[in-house]
Amino acid sequence: MPKGYWIARVDVHDTESYKNYVAKNGIAFAKFGGRFVIRGGRFETLVGTSRSRNVVIEFPSYEQALACWRSEEYQAARAEQKGGAEMDAIVIEGYDGPQPG
Repeated sequence: MPKGYWIARVDVHDTESYKNYVAKNGIAFAKFGGRFVIRGGRFETLVGTSRSRNVVIEFPSYEQALACWRSEEYQAARAEQKGGAEMDAIVIEGYDGPQPG
């Protein structure tokens, strides 16, 4: 079964509000088996636009990834941002088929 992923691009405008969100989002991630694959880090925009922060979170399945986003725990964490960040986010199913070779 393919894994599920959150891919998010974030611009933080209020670091205190964002810290409150970060302090609480781990509750939902742990409950649904989320694991950070990318959490900030260096990057270079090669084509198109970007935001200042990039995050990829891996889940055991696409369904778990969606359930986490929709959960009361995660929505409560999001409420802690209080508009302190602008975010683009998707939930996407991973690929576990053949690779080039």
